[in-house]
Amino acid sequence: MYPRSPYNHQLLDLKRLSGDPQADEFIRRVFADLEKKKKLMHWMNGEPGPEKVHLLRELFPDDAFISKAADLPSWAQPRLMRSGAAFFARHSEIIMSLLGLLSLPYCYTAANGAMVLHISELIRKQTTKRLYDTAVFVWEVMGPDAFVADGNAYGEILKVRIMHAAVRHYTLQSGKWDNGWGLPVNQEDMAGTNLSFSLIVIRGLRMMGYSVSEEDQAAFMHIWAVVGYLTGLDEDLIPQNARAAQQLDLLIKERQFCTSAHGKELTRSLTAHLLSINESKATANDIIGLMRYLLGTEIADMLDIRARDLPGYKRTLIRTINSLKGLKPRGDSRSAYRKAYAAFKLRNPEFNKRS
Repeated sequence: MYPRSPYNHQLLDLKRLSGDPQADEFIRRVFADLEKKKKLMHWMNGEPGPEKVHLLRELFPDDAFISKAADLPSWAQPRLMRSGAAFFARHSEIIMSLLGLLSLPYCYTAANGAMVLHISELIRKQTTKRLYDTAVFVWEVMGPDAFVADGNAYGEILKVRIMHAAVRHYTLQSGKWDNGWGLPVNQEDMAGTNLSFSLIVIRGLRMMGYSVSEEDQAAFMHIWAVVGYLTGLDEDLIPQNARAAQQLDLLIKERQFCTSAHGKELTRSLTAHLLSINESKATANDIIGLMRYLLGTEIADMLDIRARDLPGYKRTLIRTINSLKGLKPRGDSRSAYRKAYAAFKLRNPEFNKRS
C-alpha cells in the first residue's frame, strides 16, 4: 500500500492565498523609494555572474532578505546536488528542448496561474526574450559550480524571486486581477512550476526513450528542490520523494488544469517561437506532434494543439536512438556542460544582443 499523500485540497486552498512574504515586503520597501527602485531595476537587468548577490548586498547592506539569499536549507545535500547537475549536463540538450515542448505548455494548462502571464503580457509580446531569460536561468542553476560559495545560482534565483514579487505587486495594482484566482504567483502555482521543471522533465525523458535511474531522478529532483526553497517555495510544498511529487502533481492537475483562452494563446506564442528557431530536419507537424505526444491527448486538447499525433514509427525511432545514447560511456560532465552552454549562447540571438 502506498503511503498517504501529505497534500490535500484544504492545504492547497490556503497556499493559493499565500505568496512570498519576505520578498513581497522587500518590494514594498524598495518601491516606496524611487531611487532604490531604479537601482534595483538596474541590478535586475545585469548579466549572470558570481558577483551578482554581492552587488545587491552593497545596494541594500542592512536588508536581511538579501543577506540570507545564499543560505542553503539544512536538508540540502551537496553531493546529491552535484549529481543532479551532472545528470543535467549529460542530457542538457534534450532537457532544454523538453522545457519548450512539455514543461511550459504543461504550466499553461493551469488556467488561473497562467492568467498572470496573460495580464502581464510577458510571454505574448516578448516571447523570445522571456523564453531566453527562462533558459538562461535553467543553465545557470544547473551549472557544475552553481551552488559553491559565490556560485552563479544564488544571484539568478534571487532575481527570479524578486521578479515574482514585483509581478505580484503590479498585477494586484492592475485592476485586472480576480481574487477568486488566488494570489498572483502563489505558493500552489510556484509548486506546480517547480514540478514541471523537475518531475515532468524526468517523465518526458522516459517518454523519449532515455533510461533514468531512481538515483539520477532523486539527484535531479533534489537540486530543483533546493532551487524551489531559495525562490521562496514553502518547505511543505517541496516533495521529499518521487512518490510525493507525483501525488502533488496529480492534485494540482485536478484542481487547476482546464481549457482557457489565455492558455491557448500562450501556447500559440510558444509554438510559433519554437518553429521559428527550428534548425533541425524535423517538420512543423513533427515538432507539434511530438509536443502533443509528450503532453498527452487530454492536455493537448485543452491547449488546442491540433497537430496529428506523431506517427508510431517515428516515436519508436526516437525512443530507440535515445535508448542507444544511454549505452555510451559517460564523459566529463563539466566539459559537456560548458560545450552545450556555449553552443546555446552562440545560436541564441538574445545572447548575441547582450554580448
